Amino acid sequence: MDSGTISGIVTAVFVVVFIGIVWWAYSKGNKKRFEEDGQLPFIEDDTPGKQGDKQ
Repeated sequence: MDSGTISGIVTAVFVVVFIGIVWWAYSKGNKKRFEEDGQLPFIEDDTPGKQGDKQ
């Protein structure tokens, strides 16, 4: 095997992995979870003693 063949195989593997990640991210089963995770920055945390709290 020369370097061109290995490069082609690695490229094909990465394309398959990329398509798998995109399929997983946009699958309907994950929609609710991702919507909840997207709201995390907007949830107020009233836990005392966290860094950044004014005392």
